[in-house]
Amino acid sequence: MTVISAYQDLVQAVPSKPARIVLIGGSGQVGNLLARHFHASGTDVCVVARTTFSAPWRVVAWDGAHSGPWINELEGADVAINLAGRSVNCRYHRWNRREILESRVSSTRLLGQAIASLDKPPALWLNASTATIYRHSFDREMDEETGELGGNEKDTPEEWRFSTDVARSWEDALFSTNTPSTQKIALRSAMTMSPNRGGIFDELLRLVRFGLGGKAGTGQQYVSWIHEQDFTRAVDFLIENENIEGVVNVASPNPVANSEFMRTLREAWGTGYGLAATKWMLEVGAFLLRTETELILKSRRVVPGRLLRYGFRFDFPDWAQASQDLVKKWRSQNQRRTKR
Repeated sequence: MTVISAYQDLVQAVPSKPARIVLIGGSGQVGNLLARHFHASGTDVCVVARTTFSAPWRVVAWDGAHSGPWINELEGADVAINLAGRSVNCRYHRWNRREILESRVSSTRLLGQAIASLDKPPALWLNASTATIYRHSFDREMDEETGELGGNEKDTPEEWRFSTDVARSWEDALFSTNTPSTQKIALRSAMTMSPNRGGIFDELLRLVRFGLGGKAGTGQQYVSWIHEQDFTRAVDFLIENENIEGVVNVASPNPVANSEFMRTLREAWGTGYGLAATKWMLEVGAFLLRTETELILKSRRVVPGRLLRYGFRFDFPDWAQASQDLVKKWRSQNQRRTKR
């Protein structure tokens, strides 16, 4: 084999990076995380959002319900990533339930109609979903092949069924759309841990900093999570591997019980004490903060079966290592803010 032919074989073996990516609903924490990641790699990024804002990449407006100029951004794009959906960090009364459901299902259907109408549609459509689709589980891990979907558990509050129903409808809207030229993946994502302000890690660390970072409820419920670096790497991995489609769990391979999760975070911060919160305290706090205890008390024991089977390797598979890295980055970012 000549040097030239060996080089050509090597080039063909390395997947090419996408030239253009469109992030729909990309103005939130995860959207900003992906936009920064793709932009830094030299990819042409466009964010489609309800509210436009100044950014190093293009930002185009949409309302999540109607076609418009934003569709032009999809023509000839390599990848579409849909993250649109109202935050679930609220009380599940009738109006919020309707908005949570419709903001996900309607926008996904609209995007599917837009992709189906294109002459050169994206080759890949990644659509947000959630690890909450699986049942409340203490007894076993939930992967894509053998995991049991939730909604029929006998030992959970009736209102928890809403989240599972939303997840099912969300995925149905994705996979029922006829897009023969576009592969589709539903990202059943766990909580993405990032040191950026306003994210779930920032909120959890705030509890620890103020001495409130003890176990929640019994502390036995499992927490599924993923480090921000592994999240972006997993998205890259799915884009580069053309054989993967369908549902994919995007989570660390090592979910941990809430009590261990919070203890490890306290150790990473450098404190040994954290006031525990009983179930009734969480109910009162959730009412006052206008949120739901399901976000804290549901046991999510989700593992990334398909990512591991296809050969993905995590940089941060364990929470101890991940929490230490995130605390270090959080301190660095906040020290810079203080000096400004």
